[in-house]
Amino acid sequence: MVQQLQLSIGDKAFQELNEALEHGVSPELRRMLNGLPAPDAAHLLESSPPKLRSLLWRLIDREMEGDVLQELSDEVRQFFLDRMNVAELKAITEGQDVDDIADLLQQLPGTITRKVLDSMDSQDRQRVEVVLSYPEDTAGGLMNTDVITIRPSSTLDVVLRYLRRHQDIPEMTDSLFVVNRRDEYIGALPLSVLLTTDPSATVFEVMQTDLKPIAADMEDSQVAQVFERRDLVSAPVISENGQLLGRITIDDVVDVIREEAEHSMMSMAGLDDDEDTFAPALKTARRRAVWLGINLITAFIAASVIGMFQATIDKVVALAVLMPIVAGMGGNAGGQALTLVIRGMALGQISRTNLKWLLSRELMAGFLNGILWAALVSLIAYLWFRDPIISMVIACAMVINLSTAVIVGASLPVILKSMKIDPALAGTIILTTVSDVVGFLSFLGLATLFYS
Repeated sequence: MVQQLQLSIGDKAFQELNEALEHGVSPELRRMLNGLPAPDAAHLLESSPPKLRSLLWRLIDREMEGDVLQELSDEVRQFFLDRMNVAELKAITEGQDVDDIADLLQQLPGTITRKVLDSMDSQDRQRVEVVLSYPEDTAGGLMNTDVITIRPSSTLDVVLRYLRRHQDIPEMTDSLFVVNRRDEYIGALPLSVLLTTDPSATVFEVMQTDLKPIAADMEDSQVAQVFERRDLVSAPVISENGQLLGRITIDDVVDVIREEAEHSMMSMAGLDDDEDTFAPALKTARRRAVWLGINLITAFIAASVIGMFQATIDKVVALAVLMPIVAGMGGNAGGQALTLVIRGMALGQISRTNLKWLLSRELMAGFLNGILWAALVSLIAYLWFRDPIISMVIACAMVINLSTAVIVGASLPVILKSMKIDPALAGTIILTTVSDVVGFLSFLGLATLFYS
């Protein structure tokens, strides 16, 4: 049964756990849960309603709690951290990587964080405080200070003997970092080179200097781009004066990439990227109410534009039938441009030098699509209502709205970014409002002009 749970975390796992729970807390249930790898146990906790989640957590062995916590989303992790005392928090941090400990402490009140730090030995406390001194979304906040450094004057034979004195080496170690006497980073020695080169050679002779260090204040999204472009497994992190502070490994970067993807997806719907799927109804409703209220305001703005042309709509009922087509097509066209530019910004592909070209391209694409679909829709409108005026009006309105929507969709992310506003969070709402208002205004405005 434990083997089956490890192979597939899904409906079958839940069914087996529920069957075990029906018989109450038992050694078999505890054994099933603690037989899972930490990521799978975390997945089960996140996929369970609060009451079951709390029961499952109490069954997890103390030595496994730290590993499971690291795999949980921020909100679920916070749920458990809030219920722990300092002694429990100290026990959980023992044996954890420095960057993982920092992640946990950043979610705690300052007074609790200080008590946990004071309970550590001076070396561990100093390492954690270095990471905590940097914002969470920077290279300094991601890095692990557990790194092996060597001097350029040492021979490879000396380095090998030095490594053998260690009981183990840090995980994801693919290179040793070379520093001078001031601990300034000067190069890297890949383990593959160390193991395949004449032991009498010095580190200086065989070290590689093309592994460029990452500044501690670099944003985590930029760090992910560096790893992707250079196919890195690990990279050194340096301070502003060039001193080696630690390293970032690929597992940390994968977390950044996943969080960025979740953030973009959830923000499009006005939700927090760490939102708990099984959060209580009141908490969920309170969070969603804010953006639903904003959407309601924008809907009233669009409705007020329609109200301006009430007399025209009463005169030509067909306008009410065709209005959603104009607004909907503009919203879709603008949404395509918005998504493209947000993606380009996330990949670091968009700058001032190419923005003008991109906006011109989007305007041309919107205009061409406007011409294409305006011709088709105007033909359908004519065959439907046998009214050449309404056919011409909807064609002109579609060209205007599609052209406007793509320009707004392409420029919005850049404008919002410059205003320190998340484009993924606010862009869709603003774009929808603009495309609705411009669509209704152009369609009904032209109709009023020609039918008056």
